[in-house]
Amino acid sequence: MKHCPQQETSTIGGKKKHPEGGDPENSHIYRSLPPVPASLLNFWNPPTTAQVTIEAQPPKVSEGKDVLLLVHNLPQNLAGYIWYKGQMTYLYHYITSYVVDGQRIIYGPAYSGRERVYSNASLLIQNVTQEDAGSYTLHIIKRRDGTGGVTGHFTFTLHLETPKPSISSSNLNPREAMEAVILTCDPATPAASYQWWMNGQSLPMTHRLQLSKTNRTLFIFGVTKYIAGPYECEIRNPVSASRSDPVTLNLLHGPDLPSIYPSFTYYRSGENLYLSCFAESNPRAQYSWTINGKFQLSGQKLSIPQITTKHSGLYACSVRNSATGKESSKSITVKVSDWILP
Repeated sequence: MKHCPQQETSTIGGKKKHPEGGDPENSHIYRSLPPVPASLLNFWNPPTTAQVTIEAQPPKVSEGKDVLLLVHNLPQNLAGYIWYKGQMTYLYHYITSYVVDGQRIIYGPAYSGRERVYSNASLLIQNVTQEDAGSYTLHIIKRRDGTGGVTGHFTFTLHLETPKPSISSSNLNPREAMEAVILTCDPATPAASYQWWMNGQSLPMTHRLQLSKTNRTLFIFGVTKYIAGPYECEIRNPVSASRSDPVTLNLLHGPDLPSIYPSFTYYRSGENLYLSCFAESNPRAQYSWTINGKFQLSGQKLSIPQITTKHSGLYACSVRNSATGKESSKSITVKVSDWILP
């Protein structure tokens, strides 16, 4: 019969199960202890009175690389130890365990095929992914000494190097003061914090900007030109930090009230009249001219050579933004005189 790490078994659903592990009749796999790679394991065996500690080797690890959870100050006279994913020692968090007698290894439900446990309790995780980040618990079991087995739990949090984030937007082309925008800092990264910047500074205090509980998502209510960006986000954990490229919202706005140049309105017969119209707008506004309410032409500029008194009247420039649906206009009164200086 296969053995579990010096623990009593209990009956669950009519089948014997290890209280900390998997099904000893089906799911446990045993094999001989693999050799410890010298490049990853440089285990120091200090006095047994020292506190058990766990460290990651290397301290910074990126996706696709290997990391060793190296255990220091392991006590003597051990029956075995168990590794769990997370801080709870539940069955479905059970990764693997090591039985000192017979140097046997047992795999649990949380084993992914990429973990290797060593005789010094250290755990190698190969080809790490973001899902591997987070807490790990080492459960150490000492041999029975007449008073029962002594156990201890030691928790370690594994942090991966943060990936370079990017900002996704629910709407990159919002209409000014009319539409809300949701910015998200991608990817979702376990055991990491998020921070946002606007124009290279911390977010201003305004009711128009609100963060989600995790800070990963930024809500912008009624975008104005003052809060159109650029925005950056940062993903940070205790071992690294990465910042995104800036993202600026293409704010659709205007047209503002147009201006007509030149602003003077008195002309003499025979002069050439040149008028131009401009209004702030995104996208560029569409322009049209009328004289005394009669359409003249489309475009930003109006020119009439050798004007006469018949060209006197109300000149109006109308502007329209097809994206915002807004319109605006400005008019001037032009007076043409036959009066000539003596």
